[in-house]
Amino acid sequence: MGMRRAMMALVAAAAAAGMTGPAPAQDMMRYLDLDSPAMTRAEMTRAEVERALAAPNPDLSGKRLAHLDLSGLDFHGARLQAAVLNGTRLGGADLAGAVLDQAWMLKADLRGANLAGASLFGSQAMGALLDGADLAKARLAGDFTGASLKGARLPGARLGADMRNQSMGLMRAVLKSAQLEGADFSGADLTRVDLEFASLRGAHLTGADLTGALLAGADLTGALVEGADFTGADVASARLQGMVGTPRGLDKARNLDRARRD
Repeated sequence: MGMRRAMMALVAAAAAAGMTGPAPAQDMMRYLDLDSPAMTRAEMTRAEVERALAAPNPDLSGKRLAHLDLSGLDFHGARLQAAVLNGTRLGGADLAGAVLDQAWMLKADLRGANLAGASLFGSQAMGALLDGADLAKARLAGDFTGASLKGARLPGARLGADMRNQSMGLMRAVLKSAQLEGADFSGADLTRVDLEFASLRGAHLTGADLTGALLAGADLTGALVEGADFTGADVASARLQGMVGTPRGLDKARNLDRARRD
């Protein structure tokens, strides 16, 4: 748990210094050596992880599991808070209900994994692969910049900022330049989510709440937007051609005159 304590100490120091802008917990990269053994080497083998998962209420919090092949394992309900999963292969793994808060998941492979109802609060998942993953009703409030979630399922997922609980700054999902083609965000909370330059071509946004979302430069060509709320969303330079359905609040979006609609 030493890494988690260090991270939280950095958050506290940043808050004491009066840092503004993105949440400090989502801006840790500058403080850590990502090539260090702590971030790139595993302290357990797959067999040891399997034994740990066989115990009641498995807790792998803070464990360094980078670059292991853990594909297909059953992590259902396990605690992986602040675990290091950089480059770890978790394709097809069952992580339903797992706690991955503040986990390091840089370029982790979670294609086809089950993350339904999982919690990824403050997680660092830049460049992660989540194509076809099930994230239904999951809580995502971390950095997924450049991640791929093509065809992923996120109905009812909570990616937006909870303005009642922002003691560490604005905690919300960051999906800058993410590949979200065909992803299902129906009924999802995307309030204030950063989707700048993300590809949402053909994505299912039916009934999604995009209030205040950052969509500058995003591509929503052919997206299903029936009942989606765009009130206050920034759509500067966004591609809005061929959207299917009738959204709400699009006339109240910011920079609508600068969006591409023809």
